[in-house]
Amino acid sequence: MCSFRLFGLQKPKEKEVWSTEVTDEDLKNAVEDEYGVKYSKDWKRLLNAKTHVLVGVYGVYSIRKGVKVIANNAFRSSIFLTSINIPEGVTSIGSGAFSYCDSLTSINIPKGVISIGDYAFLSCSFLMSINIPDSVTNIGDCAFSDCESLTSINIPDSVTNIGDNAFSGCKSLTSINIPDGVTSIGNFAFSYCDSLISINIPNSVTSIGYSAFEGCDSLPSQVKSNIIQRFGKNVFES
Repeated sequence: MCSFRLFGLQKPKEKEVWSTEVTDEDLKNAVEDEYGVKYSKDWKRLLNAKTHVLVGVYGVYSIRKGVKVIANNAFRSSIFLTSINIPEGVTSIGSGAFSYCDSLTSINIPKGVISIGDYAFLSCSFLMSINIPDSVTNIGDCAFSDCESLTSINIPDSVTNIGDNAFSGCKSLTSINIPDGVTSIGNFAFSYCDSLISINIPNSVTSIGYSAFEGCDSLPSQVKSNIIQRFGKNVFES
């Protein structure tokens, strides 16, 4: 049989996608740097850092240039990690990537990161501040939950969704400015932010989940009243 062919026409190159999921095969074929941190063979994906291993000098670790994604649970429970430098070019921080990093105090998220996964910084109890670049569109569920030392957070205009429990239990957070562009705030998103005294909710927000502000006992009565008038009292109730 003869097949019809068009010469000179090329199929458009598909955009490369790097998964944050890690398989046993990935780990089997991984390469390690001098600190024992595992990367994919092409150095595009950071896969795993050995728990309880001291990485870098004084717990400071710089991810290799060229990395595109930080995999799910990559640094989970790396208790000696104090600071992490993420290079430009990274587009995704996987679920649980830095969860339970008890000594982590600072992190630089570069422009170009689009997604911060669920539980990404869960229970990083000494993380004091973080700047989210204006390339991020989604803050995942429980992304910064129980970051008890977090005093300030910059949410850029690019974000459209704040996930369930995203900032729940951030007991040191005193104010939050939600930018125009955010349309939904998830269930329990800011619950039990005990020190929260100021919050700005723009007109772009059309949906706030139940108990989003439960336990925010420091919010002034008038602020609570205004929020209830717009979204109903269930945002403060369990």
